[in-house]
Amino acid sequence: MPVDDPASARIVAYRLVIMPAKLYVVHGSHPCQTVARALELKGIAFTTVELPPPSHAPVMRVLFGRRTVPGIRFESGEKVSGSRAILRRLDELAPQPALLPADPDARARVVEAERWGDEVLQAAARRIFWPTLKANPGAAPSFSEGAKLPLPGAALKLAMPLVARVELRLNHTSDAARAADLQALPTWLQRIDDWLADGTLGGEEPNAADLQIAPSLKLLMTMEDLRTIIAPRPCGAWAEKLFPGGDGHIPAGAIPAGTLPAGV
Repeated sequence: MPVDDPASARIVAYRLVIMPAKLYVVHGSHPCQTVARALELKGIAFTTVELPPPSHAPVMRVLFGRRTVPGIRFESGEKVSGSRAILRRLDELAPQPALLPADPDARARVVEAERWGDEVLQAAARRIFWPTLKANPGAAPSFSEGAKLPLPGAALKLAMPLVARVELRLNHTSDAARAADLQALPTWLQRIDDWLADGTLGGEEPNAADLQIAPSLKLLMTMEDLRTIIAPRPCGAWAEKLFPGGDGHIPAGAIPAGTLPAGV
């Protein structure tokens, strides 16, 4: 990067100020993946502190004043929590590549898609995931394969019913809530496909809405019953390309057939 370019010099200065960052995560968490990818795109060095669910909730409340991950602590001591707030701060500290378009109309569309991805899809993915994993504890070890400190598979299977019960309560979910979200899923998938078609999502460079929405689809696709619905669609291929790989697999038949959306 040329040092005689004032804008480039400012970016270098920003990155020197905030490097390295410490990101507090739950392994496999979709909003944590959002922030980690944003840090990578901006070239900001970071380390992760993995917290196991559901014990992450009291730790995060003490450290950040709210129970949810992700949270980030910059070298300056500044702390920010929540994926949307963190992405905004990253754009302030390291403006390029920008996560929001410069054009006002395009920016408004991306901000609205990002808000929906955070407030609607992200929560729904949790409400679908936790009842499914609770009923299929044998799948639990597959979600920790890439963790820094993976627990033994037998221990995870034994602990999962208790962990899942706590997560169901924290995420206000149940079998009935999962069934309602599953019936809404086709409409949500079509909304994402429409955003891909009009360029709100899926541009040459990932934007904040891309990073917010794709990890939730990837979490849903860890459930084979939903992967067969999502993967063939444009949004499924897009999510796989943007966030390749990942841990976790819940086999087909884990979600009661009567609750799966019809006609998709």
